[in-house]
Amino acid sequence: MNETRNVPEKKFSTGVITATVWQNQGKGRNGEIVGYRTVSLQRRYKDKNGVWQTANSFRVNDLPRASLVLQKSYEYLVIREQEANAPDYVDEDIIEEVI
Repeated sequence: MNETRNVPEKKFSTGVITATVWQNQGKGRNGEIVGYRTVSLQRRYKDKNGVWQTANSFRVNDLPRASLVLQKSYEYLVIREQEANAPDYVDEDIIEEVI
């Protein structure tokens, strides 16, 4: 059986806070293989022995940075989806700004 290791698709970091976008596969309702993405959020810190550790809990001062990396992850995923669904041509009469 071939096992493949899931590797991060994209990482967004600010200081010790990181959001990682993962590409995953699973079975859909009809048994077909479908792709989907998930985002993990982590905080790195050094323990009392100076060894780097990972936590999934955040201090109050971590929250603005966590919000920023999550927002960047969301933007990345939305833009990626829009690009995947975009037509191969651009009709200049239909161009509008997407916010």
